[in-house]
Amino acid sequence: MADVKRRSSVPVNVGHVQVGGGAPVVVQSMTSTDTADAAATARQCLELAQAGSELVRVTVNVPEAARAVPEIRKRLDDAGCAVPLIGDFHYNGHILLRDFPECAATLAKYRINPGNVGHGAKRDEQFAAICKVAVGNGKPIRIGVNAGSLNQELVTASMAENAARNLGKNSDEVIDECMILSALTSTELALASGLGADKIVISCKASQPNELIAVYRELAARTEQPLHLGLTEAGMGIKGLVWSASAIGVLLHEGIGDTIRVSLTPRPGGDRRDEVIAACELLQALGLRSFAPSVTACPGCGRTTSTTFQELAERIQSHVREKMPEWKRDYEGAETMRLAVMGCVVNGPGESKAANIGISLPGTGESPACPVYIDGQKFTTLKGTSEELAAAFSALVDDYVATKYMKRPNA
Repeated sequence: MADVKRRSSVPVNVGHVQVGGGAPVVVQSMTSTDTADAAATARQCLELAQAGSELVRVTVNVPEAARAVPEIRKRLDDAGCAVPLIGDFHYNGHILLRDFPECAATLAKYRINPGNVGHGAKRDEQFAAICKVAVGNGKPIRIGVNAGSLNQELVTASMAENAARNLGKNSDEVIDECMILSALTSTELALASGLGADKIVISCKASQPNELIAVYRELAARTEQPLHLGLTEAGMGIKGLVWSASAIGVLLHEGIGDTIRVSLTPRPGGDRRDEVIAACELLQALGLRSFAPSVTACPGCGRTTSTTFQELAERIQSHVREKMPEWKRDYEGAETMRLAVMGCVVNGPGESKAANIGISLPGTGESPACPVYIDGQKFTTLKGTSEELAAAFSALVDDYVATKYMKRPNA
């Protein structure tokens, strides 16, 4: 395998957001609403953007969805939300983009899955048709290859070649190579269709962390295009979080990847914003971006028999997330603030002193008092119920933001 490069030096502008070319790694997400329902889709786009998603993708699968895209954009603009919209196309993208030119002009980028763009001789023709619409509208594309929807003719031919030449590759290795080959040959076709290198992003998604890491290491060594990372079909809850972080985190740490999505399956009635929060936390954990103040909290043990510190940590985390849109708008650097909510004297004072603002709650047998430290110095001592502590500590946090961070012009 060739040496792995650092992040792409090729800049691709998706609306006002730059991907690659030295820009910070970009967070994106995808709506789960029926795109034809413009009101519901715009509302979810706004929620995702406010949570930290810098690009939002919507499925464009039927004429009604394509017709709704301009209205979704208008509703977002009216709400003061400039998040770029990406259209996700499978099977009939060439038709929808042709028949709904306003949709094609409104979207900031088109996602094309080479495995779902057509069969036989029509595959290249229909792929090229989408690329030409992109050229005509000055839009970039993402060539999004998925292991679950690969070009089966390519897979069959590769399997046959592996057997005939006795190459000794197992089926997973053949699939991985097919994903990379599909992405690279599709890139060549996009370039031949008139798209510039500064209009192409690539992804090769799989559902197994080790497979994803191997594919992207090889892909990064064989292309200069910006790469979108994501573990597809990661799953629900803790499993989806751990599997996504284990794969995407390794790649980002190695310098691979220019934009990411954490594809979590929400619980019934769950919050789609969870995948955005997870992506932001992952980038922040690696020191690549800062999106919101971090809250350090101890896990609890036999010394922390009270649940007060857990309740307080949850309340403070919620308070930070609720206030962050306002802080981001009004104060420079508030997202870098560090908070600590600790449960006993063992690590409590030390972690609290290391944070910008920290509180150390009493553990078993300790005095029922909660020292608060600001910038390493003891500032005050709080007492009361978890609700009273949360209100008092939140007020201190708000005051810290207002006095320690520079107010933006016109804020």
